[in-house]
Amino acid sequence: MFESGMTLKMAETVGQRQRYAPARRQMLRGLGAMAMAGLLAACQVVPKTNGPATPPPPTNPDNNVGPGLPTDTDRHRVALLVPQTGANADVGTAIANATTLALLDSRTERVRITTYDTAIGAAAAARQAVADGNKLILGPLLSEDVTAVAPIAREAKVPVLSFSNDSGVAGNGVFIMGFVPGQSVERVVAFSRAKGHLRFGALVPRNVYGDRSAAAFRAAVAKAGGTLVAVESYDRSATALTGAARRIANAGAMDAVLIADSGGNAIRAVPVIKGAGNKQILGTELWNTDAALGSNAVMRGAWFASVSDGLYGQLATKYRARFGKAPYRLASLGYDSVLLTVRIARDWKPGTNFPANRLLATDGFGGIDGIFRFSNRGIAERALEVSEIGAGGFRVVDPAPTKW
Repeated sequence: MFESGMTLKMAETVGQRQRYAPARRQMLRGLGAMAMAGLLAACQVVPKTNGPATPPPPTNPDNNVGPGLPTDTDRHRVALLVPQTGANADVGTAIANATTLALLDSRTERVRITTYDTAIGAAAAARQAVADGNKLILGPLLSEDVTAVAPIAREAKVPVLSFSNDSGVAGNGVFIMGFVPGQSVERVVAFSRAKGHLRFGALVPRNVYGDRSAAAFRAAVAKAGGTLVAVESYDRSATALTGAARRIANAGAMDAVLIADSGGNAIRAVPVIKGAGNKQILGTELWNTDAALGSNAVMRGAWFASVSDGLYGQLATKYRARFGKAPYRLASLGYDSVLLTVRIARDWKPGTNFPANRLLATDGFGGIDGIFRFSNRGIAERALEVSEIGAGGFRVVDPAPTKW
């Protein structure tokens, strides 16, 4: 859930989407590890540490200098809060680089983004961002950082558009853009039910991701008119996983089993589950990054739901050309947050408060990851597709909607 103490190391290799295209998506590998959580060319990095002494007042009275940054009356001042140092620096840098690409692609002259390093203190970064006159905060990434930033931003009437997927930190001025696991669970269960499956079971890790996936699964089965047979949880060890898989296999007759865990753990659990009779295997957005799934025969025919990669491949190509390496999959969140900001900036007067009510537009927004809109709770609701695992890759079996 992009939670405290988690390290988001999400390597990726993007391939073209095609029928059973190998390794076609590289979604949140950090989510797989959590299963269960560049400097901007056009921007300025503002560290937490104390800088040099304040310079004397300018001799030119027309050169208006504020507490941290020059006054800008023509552009909207927006803060980007991401880790630029420490364990998650590579992820933060990829997000920051993607915001640069979005600024260039949108050709906007109305938005100015300044980057602040959350790794040396998210609260301090937020205070500096507010002092510098920023009217919108993009980020932070980790839910613990959102918790630290939210009250500071709220007091200043600055909305927070976070990259976290932890729905627990959303609301009261905080909007989250991350890929919430409950949505992929609901989507794949509904698809499975529409294909005639009635009796459902689930295998979930014993942590926040697993708890929320299990709650979403119970609600999704009920909503789809299915029957919930069993939900088994386990600690993150091979022995515990095997034991839980054996219990779900013997829990009673069922048509489909959800595994709300990484692709690697699914590969270990599925042979045990299918040992008691063939069942439709279902997964979450965590599988979107795992190329190994397509090369494992036992996983073929499994379904999972996630955002579309149709446009992400184009972003990744452009990113490599400019920055010399592949982006992390989360970079798309940075790109889309800028597109959203640019759209709203058309009717937003520089220097005034960000019109947060515009984020609740019923027609939502479009971006690299498809269409999305925010609920009244501040959670991004995304249009998801369902994919099937085949020999060497995935293929889309139910496309994501293109409009609400």
